[in-house]
Amino acid sequence: MNDTLIRIVPFLAVLGIMAGWEFLAPRRERPVPRKRRWPVNLGITLLNTLVLRLLFPTAAVGAALLAETHHWGLFNVFNPPESMVIAGCVILLDLAIYLQHVLVHKIPLFWRFHRMHHSDIDLDVTSGLRFHPVEIIFSMLIKYAIICLLGAPVLAVLIFETVLNCSAMFNHSNVYIPPALDRMLRWIIVTPDMHRVHHSILREETDSNYGFNLPWWDRLFRTYRPAPTPDQLRMTIGLPIFRDPADQTLKGLLKQPFAPLT
Repeated sequence: MNDTLIRIVPFLAVLGIMAGWEFLAPRRERPVPRKRRWPVNLGITLLNTLVLRLLFPTAAVGAALLAETHHWGLFNVFNPPESMVIAGCVILLDLAIYLQHVLVHKIPLFWRFHRMHHSDIDLDVTSGLRFHPVEIIFSMLIKYAIICLLGAPVLAVLIFETVLNCSAMFNHSNVYIPPALDRMLRWIIVTPDMHRVHHSILREETDSNYGFNLPWWDRLFRTYRPAPTPDQLRMTIGLPIFRDPADQTLKGLLKQPFAPLT
């Protein structure tokens, strides 16, 4: 219960803050009103939450407790200072999420499910919550494996999970940040303008800027792209397919993985 409370309070706070920021200072005009998109995106979020609670009742924290109980993982074999362990685990888990993100773009079977996230024809705070349930399950299994391999402590997992959820909502948001500030922030965190490039309709831009929390991996592995074509205001978001309103219903989202690859 404490784990749930620790994660849900920041989640609701960031969701509310970013939604308000989008209303007061939007980066782009909305091609589709909130009342058409939000029920679907929040509906798939609720479905995913129920699926995870059913299949993984202890969430990622359960993997950390399991690793601690059985002394599994790198940091349960060696015993560096606790602060170093927590910082190291948060950074390495973020690297793992980056590599997983690249993987789901490059392997056709995984892309079938991940493309539902990219089929959103607009981008805002709820887009950061829009994932197919099968991908959510796959992602959790990857997290379990990495947590056990690292021997990540509970506190590190809680920090990482909370930051991941909040940063995903932040960097998918349709908010205006002054360009000079955005350029500085990109050395520390993934900003909305940086991540929006990843949701371009152009595949070479979709296959860039994979980071969620830390922007370093894209620069290190040369997947960083500073701006979309033609620019942030005129770029087209989404995929060439799934642009029909029927594809953007809850039923349509769940069926997308079974459509032909293009």
